[in-house]
Amino acid sequence: MKVLFLLIISLISTVYGQTTEDYFNTQKKIIAAEKLAFAHGATIENATSASSNFDVTYYRCEWKVEPAIRYITGEVTAYFKIIEATNSISFDLIDSLVVDSVMQNNHPLSFQHINNTLTINFATSKDAGAFDSLSIFYKGTPPDTGFGSFVTSTHAGAPILWTLSEPYGSRDWWPCKNGLDDKADSIDVFITNPVAYKAASNGVRVNEVINGADKTTHWKHRYPIATYLICMAVSNYDEFVDSVLVGNIQLPMQTFCYPEDLALFQNNTPLVLETLQYYSNIFGNYPFIKEKYGHVQFGWGGGQEHQTSTFIVRPDENLMAHELGHQWFGDKITCGSWHDIWLNEGFATHLASMNFEKNYPLTVMATRKKEIENITSLPGGSVWVDDTTNVNRIFDGRLTYTKGSHLLYMLRWKLGDSIFFAGMRKYFNDSSIAFGFARTNDFKRNLEAVSGIDLTEFFNDWFYGQGYPSYNVVWTPIGNDYVKINLSQTTSHSSVAFFALPVALQFKNATQQKTIVVNNTYNNQIFFSDIGFAADTVIVDPDYWLITKNNTSQKINDSVAGENVVQIFPNPFANNFNLYLHHFTSNKVYIKIFDAKGSLLLHENLSMNGSLFTQINSSTFSKGIYIIKILTDDGFTFAQKILKH
Repeated sequence: MKVLFLLIISLISTVYGQTTEDYFNTQKKIIAAEKLAFAHGATIENATSASSNFDVTYYRCEWKVEPAIRYITGEVTAYFKIIEATNSISFDLIDSLVVDSVMQNNHPLSFQHINNTLTINFATSKDAGAFDSLSIFYKGTPPDTGFGSFVTSTHAGAPILWTLSEPYGSRDWWPCKNGLDDKADSIDVFITNPVAYKAASNGVRVNEVINGADKTTHWKHRYPIATYLICMAVSNYDEFVDSVLVGNIQLPMQTFCYPEDLALFQNNTPLVLETLQYYSNIFGNYPFIKEKYGHVQFGWGGGQEHQTSTFIVRPDENLMAHELGHQWFGDKITCGSWHDIWLNEGFATHLASMNFEKNYPLTVMATRKKEIENITSLPGGSVWVDDTTNVNRIFDGRLTYTKGSHLLYMLRWKLGDSIFFAGMRKYFNDSSIAFGFARTNDFKRNLEAVSGIDLTEFFNDWFYGQGYPSYNVVWTPIGNDYVKINLSQTTSHSSVAFFALPVALQFKNATQQKTIVVNNTYNNQIFFSDIGFAADTVIVDPDYWLITKNNTSQKINDSVAGENVVQIFPNPFANNFNLYLHHFTSNKVYIKIFDAKGSLLLHENLSMNGSLFTQINSSTFSKGIYIIKILTDDGFTFAQKILKH
């Protein structure tokens, strides 16, 4: 999303190669910028007072501005559908802007403009289901909040005007519905400014018409759009157009940049074109494929993912990848509540991470490790935003961005990339939320539909829950090939008693290594595995898929006393069961299984070197009681009842 770089990053490394530090520093600055950008929205949940009795279908926005002067003259025409029978509707509009009149079919309507709410009274009552429109004429000086949302500034001595409205800044400069509950189906934007300047906005430029000293630029956008993603920028821009093949469509990439930075933008734009193809191949074609993607340079010091028209301070590779990712997740599908802001920010962070890993594979382990260290630097905190009145909590870098991104890493690990990305594509194309608003349960529902796996426990633990597990691996070599593993965990926060996850364990010695995956579903769970060699070390989660900290391991020798020890588990069993023989003096063992009537069902002759671990395939056995007998060539015998349930 928006991004405010407190320091300008060196762009040399972003073009010719990046390190983990480059990436992580950029990510931190993205987070710091967005948090600071929204610091003026102190009462987030109450920042919209627009009525819910109507649904906007279209905005026609006509704005007259001059980039050197902090002032706007506007006419906004809204087409809408009445949801509940009513005599009035209300828009959000800051009190400092003056409404001259409201017109409907060339007739004036009465209105009241108080408490940042513009309430418009109809001449007659409107029935539910009725379609109508009206035009609001207004003017004035938008408030100067210090961080947006309507800014006049300069670059290299030239004036610039730009907007940045997330989360609720749109009302500062135009009458609208300001919440996360209503997208206009389409918009037309007409920007009138002195002829020396160019104006940029969403969608496709239809024309530029010169009228004396002024020029009017018409932009049209024919996709649903959230209010905060509608934008405007005016300055002495240079403009150039690249293109990229997405599927079978040549998509224009339109850039408006300062003349002093033209070469920089021209050199770096190919980076985002490659990323655009990459995201399209994985998640589905760029959502606004019939129009364009574009960059508009502005003065905030970071970026803002305005639909089809990202505002950006400099063409940094990771910043561009983050903002581009929002076109899929944040713009086409927008979080329906600030509780679920990770659907925007965690997703965009993850897409930028994927792009970074693709381009710089040697940095993968170091980058993931550092991100996990950041997440686990405190013992608590959920991805779910528990306080939506606190901007710092909504845009918490450790939780919303980094932990949100790593929640997706863990889902990829749990489900496998094939199923995970199929679920992401299903979510992206879900007709009930596409070009609309989504909550976390919508994402969960789509992943479950593809995977067939109930993810309730996962989301309870990792989205709503707080903290992380610390694993302890106690392992025992069994002969030369097998290991017995006791896996336990402690949790850093009381909200989660146990994190159920597949856990990767890498066994190593000086010359060999093997990674196994165990599905850890309860504490002190026992696993046996054939690793094929005698290990001396085990590493938990060697590729840093999981959010964990302070993992430990302990190698202990087999401490079971006596000779000819037989262990059978589980018992009762559902399908297969395990047989572990150790401290045997014989090198041959005979295994027989009989049913309750004494009929022989299985007979195996096996070799061993003091110990043996094997799994008995009993999937064809009926439910009931069986007898297992073990004999050796030196006269040892053993018999035990086992139960299949």
